Amino acid sequence: YPNPFNAATTIRYELPAAGPVQIAIYDMAGQRVRNLVDGIGVAGRHIAQWNGVDGEGRSVASGVYIYRMATADFVAMGKMTLLR
Repeated sequence: YPNPFNAATTIRYELPAAGPVQIAIYDMAGQRVRNLVDGIGVAGRHIAQWNGVDGEGRSVASGVYIYRMATADFVAMGKMTLLR
């Protein structure tokens, strides 16, 4: 939330147990734009924020982006719309 967003958006997630977690942002062409989370997470509630910049620190264009969250036994994806 929020979605659509302008300056930044927040992805909330919960891990039932400690383990590997990865959250990445992709453009509609399937190109990875940025890794938000990549490591071992502890059990509990977490947030990941994306401010509309790529892995090099450059602002990305307005459009629809996909986030993908993966843990050892779970994968979820969702759409986000960035409006500049």
